[in-house]
Amino acid sequence: MERRYSTYTVEELRAEVAQLKEQLQKAEQWGNVSEYEILQRKMQMAAAYLVNPADFRKGERYELAGDPGQTFEITYINGVFAWGHRINLLGQRFETEEAVPLSILGDKQ
Repeated sequence: MERRYSTYTVEELRAEVAQLKEQLQKAEQWGNVSEYEILQRKMQMAAAYLVNPADFRKGERYELAGDPGQTFEITYINGVFAWGHRINLLGQRFETEEAVPLSILGDKQ
């Protein structure tokens, strides 16, 4: 049975992220798109536990890693997830509220 990332130590999380990054590169080299996407999400989740939720603020907008041109406005934070709305280049806010791992939020806008 697999352990939850919430039970990992910081060292274990860093090792997991490094291992997943290696597997991610191999999947990319082999052109295995579905495996790449799964590994990318796992890596984002593991990395989310290395981020301090206190570094993010409700109502603020942040860049979205891997999604140039879109920002994310936080409605609230629950654990290692930010809930809120994507905003496109034209400043249009997407209606659907979604949760993203804190690890994919970049610089504050």
